[in-house]
Amino acid sequence: MYVVIMGGGRVGLALASSLVSVGNDVTLIENNLDLCSNAASELDAMVICGNGTDIKTLKEANIADADVFVAATGNDEANLLSCILVKDYKIPKVIARVSNPDHDDAFRKVGIDVVVSPELTAAGYLEKLITRPKIADLIVIGKGNAELLDISVNNKKVIGKKIGEVSPTDNYIIAAIYKNGEIKIPKEGMMLKEGDKISILAKTHAIKEVTKKFTQ
Repeated sequence: MYVVIMGGGRVGLALASSLVSVGNDVTLIENNLDLCSNAASELDAMVICGNGTDIKTLKEANIADADVFVAATGNDEANLLSCILVKDYKIPKVIARVSNPDHDDAFRKVGIDVVVSPELTAAGYLEKLITRPKIADLIVIGKGNAELLDISVNNKKVIGKKIGEVSPTDNYIIAAIYKNGEIKIPKEGMMLKEGDKISILAKTHAIKEVTKKFTQ
């Protein structure tokens, strides 16, 4: 897959590095000389020092061949303009970073496929970990109406019970159980032991109930 990324700051550089590490072809566009130099030294990818809102720069990045374009700068206006420009090249997927949630509608109105806010996502993730201290990790699924939770079992009411006795319900299902360092697909007859780490797919409205059921 060929991906063109505009923005060599924290978000753009991390994304480019991740994509390159799994074998994708990446071109990074950055107009700040220091960031450009840093990206060139860290990435095994083409780095163009230029402005992603300039047609000549986009053509230099072979934008017409891109499978994905990502506008990842911290400037919403620049991201919006670049996405509008690349739309003329019929790129299969255009993704934009938006720092100000109030700008979401403007991005979506011009037909941008995906609009993401890393800042809001990170803040929401941290907020959930802080307010749900008994959850080791979580992943928000879909449009936020479900979450995948990692929980250590220590509620005496479920210790010693078979998985089939407590899962599934209308609000959650035990999706995985970790025993002796290995991940296992839950079977009805498996017994829950104190300290077992389990992954639970739960509806967001039932998170408190689920957490209370398996922890003290």
